[in-house]
Amino acid sequence: MQDPNLDTEWNDALRKHGILPEKKELEITQDQLESVVDSVVKQKTEERQLNELSLDELDEKEDDEDDAILQQIRQKRILEMREKQNAAVHGEIREISANEYVEQVTNAGDGVWVVLHLFQTYIPLCTQINKFLTQLARKFPSIKFLRSISTNCIKNYPDKNLPTLFVYNGGEMKGQFVGPFAFGGMKLSQEGLEWMLSTVGAVETTLKEDPRKQDAKSDNAMTILTRDRRAVQDSDDDDDDDDD
Repeated sequence: MQDPNLDTEWNDALRKHGILPEKKELEITQDQLESVVDSVVKQKTEERQLNELSLDELDEKEDDEDDAILQQIRQKRILEMREKQNAAVHGEIREISANEYVEQVTNAGDGVWVVLHLFQTYIPLCTQINKFLTQLARKFPSIKFLRSISTNCIKNYPDKNLPTLFVYNGGEMKGQFVGPFAFGGMKLSQEGLEWMLSTVGAVETTLKEDPRKQDAKSDNAMTILTRDRRAVQDSDDDDDDDDD
């Protein structure tokens, strides 16, 4: 026989015609209600306390709590940390010392791009690159741009290797540009430097081609024009000598 306490259309029809008595509402005592409320409050309090623990503190509580719960909270915490790192906005170039290298470069975080410029203040190309990097830091705020006096970062680092750019992602080196010839000397433009960084994946540029190629074409055209002018001038000088 069907349970008369079930909520079905058939039972509702029988109750309507007085064949079945009205369904009795379940009664909850005050003690039962307080017990349920206390249980919910305790659970929420414990979850909040666990969520406020650091990763190291979560490790210490593994023996006292359910491993599955702790692992779930740990993964949530790691995900939150990664999201904060990926959303980090830098927007400027920061100068660091050798003691800060591990923290700022090696431990920069998963997926974080770092561009480190080794320089000396008395080298003009280094000064120019620092200026360009300041602008690029504003253009690409998700990238961490750093600079360091070369000999402060690496003892006895030779000036012939300056400027030097090291590019890292997740603490691993992804590219390096060493010495003035790697940058094309003082003819380097900000767009040219942006393109160089894009070749190793550090930035997503909207440039269609390497600006340095256009500079090279201009240099070649200027060289040809200068050579032609000299040829014309030499020819004129020869004509003057013949008149004499």
